[in-house]
Amino acid sequence: MDNDEPTTDSVATLLGCYKSCMETVTHCLDMGGKHANAEHINLLLDCAKICSLAADFSARDSQNQAELHALCADICQQCADDCEKLAGADTQMEECAQVCRECAEMCEAMA
Repeated sequence: MDNDEPTTDSVATLLGCYKSCMETVTHCLDMGGKHANAEHINLLLDCAKICSLAADFSARDSQNQAELHALCADICQQCADDCEKLAGADTQMEECAQVCRECAEMCEAMA
């Protein structure tokens, strides 16, 4: 296994979560109602931002990445739980919850 592979995999997972959250923000604003609740939108944006920052820390192998990954895991889990509450038959919300949960698990392992 190449030494860069874990970093590359973690960066890809983090950026995938960032992308999913940003797409879900647009989806939720289009849906309106409870999907567009300010707290929900802010949580999606928090998750996207922390994932983007954690990807940067991982790519640079920052000495501070463990603490950031711990926080990222917590925010991703919160986002997954919140998206799951709104999922129902909404595949975008289900997908976002799944991606956030997977990212939370990976970040927890890296913390």
